[in-house]
Amino acid sequence: MNQRALTDVHAHLAALPTLENGCRVSRKLLKGPFGRAIMRMQGMDPADPEGSNQRYVENLEIELKCSAEVSRAVVLGMDGVYGSDGLLDDGRTEFLVSNDAVFAACRGRDCFLPGPSVNPMRRDALDELERCKALGAALIKTLPNSMGFNPCLPGFKPFYQALSRLKLPLLSHVGYEFAVIAGEQMFGNPELLIPALDEGVTVIAAHGGSSGLFVLERNLPVLLGMMARYPNLYADVSAMTLPNRVRALFQLARHPEVFDRLLFGTDYPIPVFAYPCLAAFSLSGYRAARSAPSRFDRQARVIREVGITLTRDFLDLT
Repeated sequence: MNQRALTDVHAHLAALPTLENGCRVSRKLLKGPFGRAIMRMQGMDPADPEGSNQRYVENLEIELKCSAEVSRAVVLGMDGVYGSDGLLDDGRTEFLVSNDAVFAACRGRDCFLPGPSVNPMRRDALDELERCKALGAALIKTLPNSMGFNPCLPGFKPFYQALSRLKLPLLSHVGYEFAVIAGEQMFGNPELLIPALDEGVTVIAAHGGSSGLFVLERNLPVLLGMMARYPNLYADVSAMTLPNRVRALFQLARHPEVFDRLLFGTDYPIPVFAYPCLAAFSLSGYRAARSAPSRFDRQARVIREVGITLTRDFLDLT
């Protein structure tokens, strides 16, 4: 695989609500440490939502085009929380980036691929999958912990059958979630994705399938066992330079048999750190990663220095 062909399968769109975009963000999240950090790093201002949203998209595009190794990014949405009636639960939805906002951000940008988000609990979930496919969706993103649903419920079988029929990969968060407010952390258990795999869905387990609990890495052995059983299961390496996931990064490096099932990702706008290169005893790699012009190249360098070779690109799956 040509290095220039790398696709970042895990880059988030962030957007402040406007009258037209259908996005939502709670005051709690906006005023929290993560929200404040993103607003500051991206130069966003709640008093200017339209300008801020445009600035975020431009920042992502500029940084991506600065990359020597990554040429495309799947830009992800974030669906909300839905009640048993299938309607959006405003009170429990802390953060929502609408699919319309995702498609608008990708329009006219060849370096962006749309990654809309659909909660299977929503009343129109199947219709929304059809709409997203018709609009050119590259995959469907879910974050069960924050969207408030258990992925293994039997009622979701038609949802997974539709994903399989439409040939839409499912990128699902795995492990604990700390960036966005989470309701039920156990919904990040990789085994809950088995019903989707059984229906033939191409499933991408985010963050290398790691637990996200620092040294308490419980998920990775489970994920490796699932990969041995399901050839349609992949994982991305996004956010794995973070301290709470880096142990899993080094554990993955000891399993070359799954390298062809690993996909590149950063979890933009989450920072990418160079320090794993030092743990891999590569001072030159650390210096190169630190000086990289974009987090995309930094992530690519760190992944190589810890001993992981990415032999497959996301576009190979579609």
